[in-house]
Amino acid sequence: MHLLDSELKNREQWEKAGIELPKFDREAMKAATKETPQWVHFGAGNIFRAFPAALQQKLLNEGAAKTGIIVAEGYDYEIIKKAYQPQDDLSLLVTLKANGTIEKTVIASLAESLTVDRQDAADWARLCEVFASESLQMVSFTITEKGYSITGPDGDFRADVKADFEAGPDKADSYIGKLVSLCHWRYTHGAAPLALVSMDNCSHNGDKLFAAVDAYAKAWTENGLAAEGFLAYIENQAKVSFPWSMIDKITPRPDDSVKKMLEECGFEDTENIVTSKNTYVAPFVNAEEAQYLVIEDAFPNGRPALDKAGVIFTTRDTVEKVERMKVCTCLNPLHTTLAVYGCLLGYTKISDEMKDADLVKLVEIIGYKEGLPVVTDPGILSPKKFIDEVLQIRVPNPFMPDTPQRIACDTSQKLSIRFGETIKEYIARPELDVKSLKFIPMVQAGWCRYLMGVDDEGNPFTVSPDPMYEELAPMVASVKLGEACDVHAVLQPILSNAKIFGVDLYEAGLGEYVESIFAELIAGKGAVRATLKKHLAEA
Repeated sequence: MHLLDSELKNREQWEKAGIELPKFDREAMKAATKETPQWVHFGAGNIFRAFPAALQQKLLNEGAAKTGIIVAEGYDYEIIKKAYQPQDDLSLLVTLKANGTIEKTVIASLAESLTVDRQDAADWARLCEVFASESLQMVSFTITEKGYSITGPDGDFRADVKADFEAGPDKADSYIGKLVSLCHWRYTHGAAPLALVSMDNCSHNGDKLFAAVDAYAKAWTENGLAAEGFLAYIENQAKVSFPWSMIDKITPRPDDSVKKMLEECGFEDTENIVTSKNTYVAPFVNAEEAQYLVIEDAFPNGRPALDKAGVIFTTRDTVEKVERMKVCTCLNPLHTTLAVYGCLLGYTKISDEMKDADLVKLVEIIGYKEGLPVVTDPGILSPKKFIDEVLQIRVPNPFMPDTPQRIACDTSQKLSIRFGETIKEYIARPELDVKSLKFIPMVQAGWCRYLMGVDDEGNPFTVSPDPMYEELAPMVASVKLGEACDVHAVLQPILSNAKIFGVDLYEAGLGEYVESIFAELIAGKGAVRATLKKHLAEA
């Protein structure tokens, strides 16, 4: 079996293999999309195929939509050329459920796939045609948080961005530059309204997208390169909106065990593709079952009926509350806890950590006991039920090939939000005592121990990439397992850094406690496990 429109006609072989096929007329969908496109998506990676594309398929299957999605890739053109077009823009979604069952679904909701490449005249012309269409309602994005960045480390605009500012809409060639060129084309061809919807997993994602787009519109206006009124068009929410959203679904790289299972049932398009830009793709995508997408309901030209597929449309304030609930209490802090202690205890799969009674109790206390008293309750989702699902279904899922090493990446950039916001709430509320926090500080001490790059058995390991590691590693370089040291002298420069923790931990009243835990964690081989057991027994 291959992912080709012609092969889908032999439904019996697919059904025999337990693979669900689309229930709509794909040719009719393609024709309707060509005539009246409604949705373009930038970013052809795994999260798109596993989530937004699957949502639209549900609408098409149920007759709640007639058009499909036009996917456009502006970073890695090989994804389109190698993992989309050879398969007629079809893909196979493998949903890995925690109870051991697997769902296999052919995703056929894409009407066409395009490169955002000025050098590809046909694709660029088609994008211009689509952006000029009055019917276009939404352009969505999964291009990662760094995709919206147009400045360098020094805060100045990158060289390619500056070049675009001087080149103008007709020649701009950076990713965001080409997007804004297409918006300018829309403005000069009728100025129909449009929603630009970031679906990337970052806080206030709509603002990040707006800031990038607005910078181009301002520069081109100042340089006399934009049509009169274009800047006002971009800055008018009634014309061009930038809704906030919160997305949550784990879609790891294509997994070898999934590949093997698909080959055993007769599916042949399983080749893992690594592009020249080091993107990992395949004709199939594996993902967990749980998924959340909450979007600010700000669509000046109407929107697809995605609420019928489970998307929650709400206010900007509620989107922010859902984001805070997830990032500060109900998911991300628990993930970071498992990442730090998983690496120290030698684990290579997150799901295996959930068979460890000590680690399970640790994340339960941090989530339910220390986090929930100050959780931001969005009203539309229950924080407690969200944690229940994370700890009972999502994280223990043995079929999800996720690792503590992956989650441990960039931890210095995460601690201030994932734990610092909770500490601030404890300080701010007179009915709470910040010194009652015992296990969030244990994660902070554990992270300092993790920076040593030595596990609980005394074996070295590779610390995951982190932009502050080169600065922090020398601070703990003198610490040796089982040897006495001046813990305060070692940790004071780290624990007092509010940029890392969100607060100066000494000023917050927690620094000395973190030091004491760290001293226990470095007592010798097996000290990490012993420290966990000791404090968990007292909880």
